[in-house]
Amino acid sequence: MSRTIFTGCETTPRTFCHSERSEESLLLFTRVRSGEIPRSARNDKIDYFFRILFRLSAFLMRREKIKLMRRKPREFGLAATLLLSICVPGIRAQQQIAMPPETALSDALSAACRQDSSTFGNSLTTENAAAFRTLPSPQRTAMMKRFVLLEEPGRPLLATSNSGQKIVRCESPSFTTEMRLGEAKVRENLTFIPMEIPITGEEPRTVTIGLVREGGNWKLLSVGLILLDVPAMAKQWAQADLEANEDAAIADMRSVAAAAVTYRNAYGVLPETLAALGPAPAGGVSPDAAGLLDAGLAAGEKDGYTFRYVIVPATDFAPGEDSGKAVNFSIASSPKEYGKMGRRSFFLDSSGILRGADKKGGNADHTDPRIGPS
Repeated sequence: MSRTIFTGCETTPRTFCHSERSEESLLLFTRVRSGEIPRSARNDKIDYFFRILFRLSAFLMRREKIKLMRRKPREFGLAATLLLSICVPGIRAQQQIAMPPETALSDALSAACRQDSSTFGNSLTTENAAAFRTLPSPQRTAMMKRFVLLEEPGRPLLATSNSGQKIVRCESPSFTTEMRLGEAKVRENLTFIPMEIPITGEEPRTVTIGLVREGGNWKLLSVGLILLDVPAMAKQWAQADLEANEDAAIADMRSVAAAAVTYRNAYGVLPETLAALGPAPAGGVSPDAAGLLDAGLAAGEKDGYTFRYVIVPATDFAPGEDSGKAVNFSIASSPKEYGKMGRRSFFLDSSGILRGADKKGGNADHTDPRIGPS
């Protein structure tokens, strides 16, 4: 028969603690409820020792419950702290990158105002930014100019109107533009911001700028109805630049022709070279510097094209007619860098008929197809 041994813990008679040898026996009593007292313990003459044993078992049960209840809040606190330590940095990171679309647009406009291509490229989507950075510097600058309607770099100034409207002002040495941002209309990952640009003496221009959320940041998507597809736009701009250079070359040729006629009317003969049509010195005009062309054209090069001026002697003229007045001239122009500055070459003679074709950078002549009216 097993024997349970108790040893006194304090001087108080009713206080006991159990030894390690008694653990197995005590487990039996910790499972006994008030309605399960053994028959031997229901006698009125129950031994005092037996009653103390039951009280001790109840005390041990209450103490274990208290320990458990105290431990659970600590464990919950540790778990919560761990969870917050993992989640809060992510939440804070999301809060840091959650820039309002109006701020993203004003940053892009400010970069365009400064003609800061590096910062402006960060306002574009990943694909557009990559294409933008490969553009030649003049094309990157031209794109930024279109956003702020200024030819030269400016100083951006941010302000807020009395009604809370955000204003981006771009001040350049010669001109100042102002862009007033309206209320953003956000649709999940898209937002559209109306922008008003006041024009002196005219009705203000209004355009809607579209932005798309990419990687948690707002990026430029569209201007009005035009989607910002920089790779495709780069091809269009390159072609537009070529056509603009070609149109400028035609206009320059007509300027040379008009200057040659004016020179002949003034001095009775055609100028020997383009240099004779160039800017006049402070002393005034002369046959050597008639002041009829700018320095670029007088040097035979402008707007990416080179110009050749040739006097063509007349083969037949009426008796007594001044041979100097009977001579003709021709002007030929070709792109300095074929495919980059232009593709077509042009030919213009004293009759005013313009001809031209794609000569792969070579010179055009009187046999080439006629272009437009004379």
